[in-house]
Amino acid sequence: MSPPIESLLGWIIVFSLIGGIFSAIAAAVFLLFPDRIRTAMLPHFVSFAIGALLGAAFLALIPHTLSTGSGIEFHQLGLTLLIGILGFFLMEKLVLWRHCHEHACEGHTLTEQQHSHAAGTLVLIGDGIHNLVDGVLIAAAFMTDFHLGVITTLAVAAHEIPQEVGDFAILLSSGYSKRKAFLFNVLASVTTVIGAVVAYFSLSQAQEAVPYILAIAASSFIYIAVADLIPGLHKHVAFRETLRQIVLIIAGIVVIYFAHATLH
Repeated sequence: MSPPIESLLGWIIVFSLIGGIFSAIAAAVFLLFPDRIRTAMLPHFVSFAIGALLGAAFLALIPHTLSTGSGIEFHQLGLTLLIGILGFFLMEKLVLWRHCHEHACEGHTLTEQQHSHAAGTLVLIGDGIHNLVDGVLIAAAFMTDFHLGVITTLAVAAHEIPQEVGDFAILLSSGYSKRKAFLFNVLASVTTVIGAVVAYFSLSQAQEAVPYILAIAASSFIYIAVADLIPGLHKHVAFRETLRQIVLIIAGIVVIYFAHATLH
């Protein structure tokens, strides 16, 4: 059963905190592990996150945008998905929103000249914008259906934790102390709540926009999984590694599927 409408804002704030600040804290804890263990575990988290993102997009968000009374037609949905994917590609090209989930990927490989607070600041700005949008997506999902909001938050948290680990690595390489890197990363995560609260009051006055926001959320999850995460898995081509990746991707999808089925 969905909560009464007067408590919806409270739930949105709680789950946006989970999707934002909790992910930053979890990533900080993860960094406490020895390098060998952290390096071995991170690809597994990424594989699981791919499944969770794709599962949330195709099993929850897209079906809800097409549900009776949503006000969006199939072709409008397809166009919105395409625009969303292209938009995220362009934002990534402009370095306004850079998702990277490994310590040594092209987007996060810093030269000696880039080992400065300027690079760290850029990461924090990008992370803040990213989290702001995540907050909007979480709020839109909750305003459509409480259970959809929970699923969306799970998907956000699944991909945020590996990303935050990469962001921490850049901040440390840019000269930030561990304490400052943690503090600034948490502050950047607060924008998730800001985005959620602003979206709650804005979308309550424009309900017709909610299905399109959900479609943008789906395109965001699809883009992150396909463009940012899956290419990293291709660096590991051994049969055992590939099999493990497939199993973990399926596990992420199964978790979303059963969470969605159980909540309904």
